[in-house]
Amino acid sequence: MIPAQFEYLRAGSLGEACQALAADEDAKVLAGGQSLLPLLRLRLAYPTTLVDVGRLPDLSGVHDRGDHVFIGAMATHDEVVHSGVVNADCPLVSLAAATVADPAVRHRGTFGGSLAHADPAGDLPAVVLALDGVFVARSAEGEREIPAADFFVDYLESSLRPGEVLVGVKIPKLGPGWGYHYEKFHRTAQSWAIVGVAAAVKRSNGAIQEARIGLTNMGPAPVRARAVETALQGVELGDQIRQACEEADADTSPPSDLHAQPDYRRHLAKVLTHRAIRTAAGTP
Repeated sequence: MIPAQFEYLRAGSLGEACQALAADEDAKVLAGGQSLLPLLRLRLAYPTTLVDVGRLPDLSGVHDRGDHVFIGAMATHDEVVHSGVVNADCPLVSLAAATVADPAVRHRGTFGGSLAHADPAGDLPAVVLALDGVFVARSAEGEREIPAADFFVDYLESSLRPGEVLVGVKIPKLGPGWGYHYEKFHRTAQSWAIVGVAAAVKRSNGAIQEARIGLTNMGPAPVRARAVETALQGVELGDQIRQACEEADADTSPPSDLHAQPDYRRHLAKVLTHRAIRTAAGTP
């Protein structure tokens, strides 16, 4: 299909982009376009103006900032997958980014665009939520930081305000002793996750000292599996992990669609959480 008519602006600076968004409440940001363009073609989105931020250096790159890694909103998935900084200090992000769609999409799609799209079936929102990432947004009024727990509001809805541009995301470095894994169940290699689990586990003296778990496609927004995290504290590696993972579907509201019913997704959440925790903990 052909999109509805819109104006196009290639922003020359971040300030110009913010001003353009502030002047038109129906304007949309165009980054890699992998999420927005299909919506335009299906006429599920009707922006009056597209503000292209694809060439703004302020939004690019992956940067080591001491206690955290800053991933620019315009960094592509492929750039994140192959970043030495990301792989060294927050490998869960690169593990999940490597499962996004296919190589063509990963070379065009952007890290920030995927997160701002706020699709609960996307792989990256649950990862950033599990790692307590912080979103950095800028508007004509200035800059603000949004914790991941407050960023994802509802289905395809984030807490970005009209006129704001996502500049990047701060991912805290967890330090030594952590293991990571992203477990995903999907019908084909390019499809969205039916359920996904992002897991970070810290071991100490043969037991789990701390666990962080984010769930993909288990509600209208990504879900932090707090009940499992609590149940896993101090658990020795063994059958107790499976028992703790029975809490994986607590406080979730999985969707019903052509791919799976809620009860099936609840079952998958328990099974995949168990797999992700065991792999992250280094348990055979």
